[in-house]
Amino acid sequence: MARYRTGLMWILIAALASGSSAGEELETMAAAAGQLVVQGNNHFALELYRKLCGRDGNLFFSPYSISTALAMTYAGARETTAEQMAEALRLPTSAKVLADMKAPGEPMTQEEFAEAFGEIAKDLRGRGGQEKYELRVANALWGQKDYAFLHSFIEQVEAAYAGKLEDVDFVTAAEKARQTINAWVEKQTNGKIKDLISQGVLDAMTRLVLTNAIYFKGNWATQFKEARTREAPFTLADGGTVQTPMMNQRESFGYAETDTLQVLEMPYVGKELSMVILLPKKMSGLGALERQLSAEHLAQWLDPLAQREVVVSIPKFKMTDKFSLGPVLASMGMPLAFSREADFSGMTGGRDLYISSVIHQAYVDVNEEGTEAAAATAVTMRLTSIGPDRTPIFRADHPFIFMIRDTVSGGILFLGRVMNPQRET
Repeated sequence: MARYRTGLMWILIAALASGSSAGEELETMAAAAGQLVVQGNNHFALELYRKLCGRDGNLFFSPYSISTALAMTYAGARETTAEQMAEALRLPTSAKVLADMKAPGEPMTQEEFAEAFGEIAKDLRGRGGQEKYELRVANALWGQKDYAFLHSFIEQVEAAYAGKLEDVDFVTAAEKARQTINAWVEKQTNGKIKDLISQGVLDAMTRLVLTNAIYFKGNWATQFKEARTREAPFTLADGGTVQTPMMNQRESFGYAETDTLQVLEMPYVGKELSMVILLPKKMSGLGALERQLSAEHLAQWLDPLAQREVVVSIPKFKMTDKFSLGPVLASMGMPLAFSREADFSGMTGGRDLYISSVIHQAYVDVNEEGTEAAAATAVTMRLTSIGPDRTPIFRADHPFIFMIRDTVSGGILFLGRVMNPQRET
């Protein structure tokens, strides 16, 4: 096979189970492996947030979608490229990552990691019936027809991530391939993520697009009443204010606080997913909170959550966000994957592909009934050429961080901040 030195790969990113019997021991080992994957994904999510929060305005993305897309790409990485990806993405295949997370044991192999991540993905796909909430997680590979991808790579991605290979023609019909992929994304996200891949991104040198899409729609376990929604001022980071609809209720929620922070957890129907809001006590405290944000601090803030009656006021908000993540990921420690020296020989048997871009788009709508959220990520590959005596008041009338997380595994599915609830981008 001719050796080419250019590359473009997209991934739509749209994130288990000790006993005495052999079966119970295997379940315990699988659970431990799954927790390491979740722990690493959450570390990556918060590190990525800190990289993205330096820009102005609202922020929203799905770290689970991004991790899934890049995990599929990692399945084909080898040598130093794989090592850099493992450290940047906080994968338990790296001894350094395990040491940083203070996790015992030996690093996983790439195959063991794929199996553990695959179990998490399978569990998420199997949950979320219409009676509780709607949760869709889908993966697909779009490869140049007749291109020689290794069966071992295709089989691993399909077995672990349920990502089947679809043949398209980038060489003579790149625009048609783009439309096909975008239509798949739009369908998987219930029409919320449109035109993920812009015109001109795919061309005759593209060989592979790995896509992940995630869609969530859930009602609050305790809904806000529309009659109680009132226009009220929301204080912006610069001290100005905007009038915005604030939803209000008094109910029992998971609540904790420190000297500088209030933490609220509101479950969705079924209580398998929830929204967590991190609200600085100071109107201007978001910057200090973002500087503290880490997996360790998040665990410290969530551990003391306890059910208690809280007077809650939060704004209705809706936003769409889109990122080109290549430079950010390279700066986080995986530059080789984006260079012509990348080694993705686990995909084709040769070093003929590299990642040229990673595109991510996400949408969220929070209202009285609940939350609707969606995200997609694309990696494209080209040829290498508090006190108990009072009822807490939780009034989110100034910038705050929020996340939607899986309470079963502890994984962060969506993460963002509200700087101005009146802006949708």
